[in-house]
Amino acid sequence: MAKVRDVNHAVLAVESIDGSFRWSGAIGIAHPDGTPMRTNTPFWIASVTKLYIASAVLKLHEQGHLSIYEKMTSYLPRNLTEGLNRTKDGVDHSDKITLLHLLSHSSGIPDYLEIHQKGEKLLWNSILEDGDRSWSIEDSIQLVRNVNHPLFRPQPMDVKGRKSRYSDTNFQLLIAIIENVTGKPVHHVFEEMFCRPLNLKRTYFPSASAYKRFPIAASIWYKDQSLDLPYALESARDLISTADELIIFMRALIRGDFFDDPGTTELMQSDWNRFGLMLSPVAPGWPIEYGLGIMRFKVPPPFSFFRSFPELRGHTGVSSAWLFYCPEIDMIITGTVSQLSAVAVPFKLVPKIAGLLSRELRTGNYSDNAFFPK
Repeated sequence: MAKVRDVNHAVLAVESIDGSFRWSGAIGIAHPDGTPMRTNTPFWIASVTKLYIASAVLKLHEQGHLSIYEKMTSYLPRNLTEGLNRTKDGVDHSDKITLLHLLSHSSGIPDYLEIHQKGEKLLWNSILEDGDRSWSIEDSIQLVRNVNHPLFRPQPMDVKGRKSRYSDTNFQLLIAIIENVTGKPVHHVFEEMFCRPLNLKRTYFPSASAYKRFPIAASIWYKDQSLDLPYALESARDLISTADELIIFMRALIRGDFFDDPGTTELMQSDWNRFGLMLSPVAPGWPIEYGLGIMRFKVPPPFSFFRSFPELRGHTGVSSAWLFYCPEIDMIITGTVSQLSAVAVPFKLVPKIAGLLSRELRTGNYSDNAFFPK
């Protein structure tokens, strides 16, 4: 991993669901000052956070605080929902969007990180070129309205092969819904739902107060540039965590331990829909399938040189972080390279690791050094 261009550190952890096998390792520097990267160093997990957001929404659904089949307008004020899916004929379809649409990226709402007004830069480009800045969900929503190019109308959820397109805006709206129905900031909700029950002591949302209470996270890089973006990271509302704590969360999710009804985990994975082809430097597309806040990925035969790679379920992030469960070998694989210019790394690396694990487990000849030579 550390041989990938401009990668300054890498963390990788693999653990079986039953805990009988575990390996973790880290290489490189956590910060430009040369601080070594450790296996327990926290790092920004970016959109891997969508697994947590979806789990929180489904937990609230179980508890009767909301319904994923209900319209988002039932839980959000008009100033956040109006005009998010207004088509060229002037008809606003925003009031047809349900929480299920948001969870599955079937709403047609554009990704606020991938659009910009004429003469302006994309948000992340502006940050990388002009420096750190903050924004609110209202800013994100207004940008979507101003550009006013919905991807498609809200899709019928009972149709296989419906249109879907990855959009961070969907999950920003879900965070707002979590906060509105609970009456609490999302970091308090996550503390109660995840951190305390699972004893996650290094999982937190970036904020000025959190930086004083939690260990400092590893630096994020864009190519050869180390980034210091406290305002942007807080505005993006994605978690910081460690490899160990990501595995703890994923184990609880896959086992169904987190939910009142273990079948809720199956609900997240019961209706896979494939993303279409798309040209995006950051957002995932074909051949990835999406359930409710969770990806399913398997290397297609033309790209695998007809070798068999196991299926993976989980999520990745723009920081090149990943958290996957591999059903074939019953193992969780997580890690990061913290490089914004290397978003494809998880999709290239993790299938190879899972394939190696699968082959070695079948022969019974595996060892730590066989998997990950030092």
